[in-house]
Amino acid sequence: MDYMDEALKEAYKGIQNGDGGPFGSVIVKDRKIVGRGHNCVLLKKDPTCHGEMEAIRDACKNLDTYDLSGCELYTTAEPCPMCLGGILWSNINKVYYGCTKEDSDKIGFRDDVFYDYLNGKNSLISVHELKREKCLELFNEFKKLNPTIY
Repeated sequence: MDYMDEALKEAYKGIQNGDGGPFGSVIVKDRKIVGRGHNCVLLKKDPTCHGEMEAIRDACKNLDTYDLSGCELYTTAEPCPMCLGGILWSNINKVYYGCTKEDSDKIGFRDDVFYDYLNGKNSLISVHELKREKCLELFNEFKKLNPTIY
């Protein structure tokens, strides 16, 4: 099975339904597709519903875990910073992509402004520390519970 072709099928399904942009993804473990997703930003009216994030949610549900170690992600475009965060948090360690972030920019998607923000080249948002001591108390209470760290 060609996994990138499956990611493309997801993307085509999404654009044909008007769900969002041309972004589709599949997640593979042990040569089996365990998660699928396409961009659903318009459908769900949720800016976090990128194809990679939808595939991660689907794989986690299907595998009944938050840890996708040993999985690979195939996606039609280079992941944006948010999706890279999701990929890192889910422990996926191999990603294959089709179009580059420059290709995405050429059709109107603005990934570069996020990369520029992360590199200190613009100030899209203003971030401020507030009530750190109270938040540290919360963190200490959490730590006392000996929680599972993910």
